[in-house]
This record gives sequence, C-alpha cells and structure tokens, in this order.
Amino acid sequence: MNNNIETVFTYRSYSLQDTELLAAELAAAAAAGMVIGLDGDLGAGKTAFSQSFARHLGVEGIVSSPTFTIIKEYEGRLPLYHMDVYRISLHEADELGLDEYFYGQGVCLVEWSSIITELMPERHLHIKLATIGPQERLITVTGRGEPYGEVCRALIQKWGKDNDESK
Repeated sequence: MNNNIETVFTYRSYSLQDTELLAAELAAAAAAGMVIGLDGDLGAGKTAFSQSFARHLGVEGIVSSPTFTIIKEYEGRLPLYHMDVYRISLHEADELGLDEYFYGQGVCLVEWSSIITELMPERHLHIKLATIGPQERLITVTGRGEPYGEVCRALIQKWGKDNDESK
C-alpha cells in the first residue's frame, strides 16, 4: 500500500459546537501512536479544537495551550501529548526528542506543525483551520498515508466529501 497518498476531507464549522463534533469524531478514532498536526492563524481555534479533542479522549480537568511549556502530557483513554511549537526553531524542536512521542503509545496533537514539517512523521493527520468569520471556520483534514486516510474516508462517509454548502 502506498503511504504517500493523501485523503482530504473539508468541513465547514459554523460554531464552536460544530468544531467539537469533528473533534469528538477524531477522538473516537484515536489510537496509540496517532499524530495530528494543527495549523491555522492565531485565533483560528487550534487550542479550542485540542481542548474538545482532549475532553472526548477522556482527559479530565483543564487543557490549556502549551505555548511556553512546549509539551503538556495528559491522561485519558490514551495518553495525550499536546505540543505547541510556535516559539521554537526546527533545531530546538529536533533536540526535544519528539520521535519518542510520535512513535509512542499516546496521541500527539502538534499546534503549528508546519514549523516542524521536516520532523513530523510521513504518515499523520493534518488539520488546517481557516477563519471565515467570527465563529465560522473551514477545516481541512488531510490523512497522509494509512491509517490516516481511513480516518478521512470515515469522515467522508459520514458527512460527505465536502460539507461546505457554500461552494
């Protein structure tokens, strides 16, 4: 099977509750070793998505942005490693030993993952949040290789290839 194939699902979120629905679906599909990269402008909802994902993964308590700590670890149905690489260089990120997290027994959520594209596993789920309006977001979920393509295909089967009705 070719692991370089990308499967894309586009989701239009009109509210934080819509975004939480998507986060809940992805948390339900989460398995040990899952890596999710999150990208989007400041205020696009990366941390809000991460909080919803964590809640649906069974993490109790407050999940906050790891902007200054870089990595926060949480316990839920699976360990959750929430990372924010916005303030570090590629070299600094490389020195953190991210492979131990990426290929471990938990789920990694990496905010600003495009900063460390070279360090991300070839196979992962990438989520891009684009601000359309005050509450509205266009969320593009890309499965890069398997099993991430299967995750996207399940979303497509549930909601259609592109739930953006404005196109």
